[in-house]
Amino acid sequence: MKIETNGTSLSAWSGDLMAIGFCQSDQTIILDNAYASLDQRLGGTLQDVIQEADFQGKTGTSLIVRLAPHSPIRKLMLIGLGEADQLDGEILRRTAAAVARSARREKVNTLALHFPQWQSPSQTTQAIAEGVYLGLHQDHRFKSDPEAAKLAEYPQTVQLMGMEHQITSLNQADIISRGVILARELVNAPANIVSSLTLAETAQNLAATYGMGLKILDEADCRDLGMGAFLGVAQASDIPPKFIHLTYRPSTPACKKIAIIGKGLTFDSGGLNIKGAGSGIEMMKTDMSGAAAVFGAAQAIAQLHPKVEVHFIVAATENMISGNALHPGDILTASNGKTIEVNNTDAEGRLTLADALVYAEKLSVDAIVDLATLTGACIVALGETIAGIWSNDEALASQLTNAAATAGEKLWAMPLEEKYFDGLKSIVADMKNTGPRPGGAITAALFLKQFIDSTPWAHLDVAGPVWTDKEDGYNNPGGTGFAVRTLVQWVLDRSLDQA
Repeated sequence: MKIETNGTSLSAWSGDLMAIGFCQSDQTIILDNAYASLDQRLGGTLQDVIQEADFQGKTGTSLIVRLAPHSPIRKLMLIGLGEADQLDGEILRRTAAAVARSARREKVNTLALHFPQWQSPSQTTQAIAEGVYLGLHQDHRFKSDPEAAKLAEYPQTVQLMGMEHQITSLNQADIISRGVILARELVNAPANIVSSLTLAETAQNLAATYGMGLKILDEADCRDLGMGAFLGVAQASDIPPKFIHLTYRPSTPACKKIAIIGKGLTFDSGGLNIKGAGSGIEMMKTDMSGAAAVFGAAQAIAQLHPKVEVHFIVAATENMISGNALHPGDILTASNGKTIEVNNTDAEGRLTLADALVYAEKLSVDAIVDLATLTGACIVALGETIAGIWSNDEALASQLTNAAATAGEKLWAMPLEEKYFDGLKSIVADMKNTGPRPGGAITAALFLKQFIDSTPWAHLDVAGPVWTDKEDGYNNPGGTGFAVRTLVQWVLDRSLDQA
């Protein structure tokens, strides 16, 4: 599929399907001058269809009509965008995805999209193109149905009308969407396909393709660095752990230096605190969604060339059961010397992140962001479409929240309630790895905070929005690639701050 901009007037366009977005009116829409010549070319059909359907542009409304056999446009689709003052990039993304899916079902070869402008032509173009790319992506790698592959051929060309000279925005949408798709497909693949070794290979491919620096530490290297928390989780697996450090450096002097850490548990059995029946253990392949987002963001950032040095870090392993498994009650020593009583082996992600945070801070970065499918408690608090954010720095939290809003992803600020750390206190060690059930997402964030000294830091608990069981906007069932767009936008914003 090819997406391109087109400065041709609507009345001069010919093709299979033209989709027009209308903002809401308090009465049946009367076509203005922008569409009058198109309606005239179609013999008044467009206005007749609007009148007959009493189409008012309300959110979620649409209609599609087949035109006369010899019409230059085979089909017309009208779609409601809701109130004009509520129009934003997310509405454009979701609507573009819905139109693109309709075009695929209709086996359309050429599709034209004409939507109202939001903020600027560049932002409008990028949002619509992202919606098309992500809405049409489907992961059929593990299916043998040839019909799915045939349907994926449609549409072949998508033209964004009235958005000429927006090549840069189209290119950016393509790059970012490919990063999201990389993350989606890593998450979708099962644990017998994606392991710590696979994640290391992914990093190697990214480094080789985009000229990034790469350091992969094996178990002995991690032991030399005192990463007892990470290695404690990894010790029961037959697959060796890999500590991955991928670095993007701009060609000109960097104005900022940041680290992004993704939780990389390729499968989580729960360890000896094994997940029981009905716990969703079969979905624990998604416990590396943070790492997947990090790799997706790395791929995009390396192509967009921001003036920011970015260190992408993943402590990759799986949490398994064997004669070497971590026992409940064991004490681990992290790489900053702090000791941890493991009172629950199913709270393993925070142990791997602990050593990753210590490692990142030693790089003398200006900010650290970690993201992880860390707690079910965050899903209970915020549902399945919103991620929680905890931070020791208000400016950093605001930057990330603003970037998420621009990208169309949802973050909600959560408190670092220091008093709750009392629930993590241990009789025999510096801390336990889990606290009481109430406030579980907060105590998890407080645990991670113990492995940050003074660097501005933010923790994103993305357990809810990294997966969807049903079609939702531009997300198809499966991994969503959540946080890739937020991370990329945050890094681009930091580059602009210092331009």
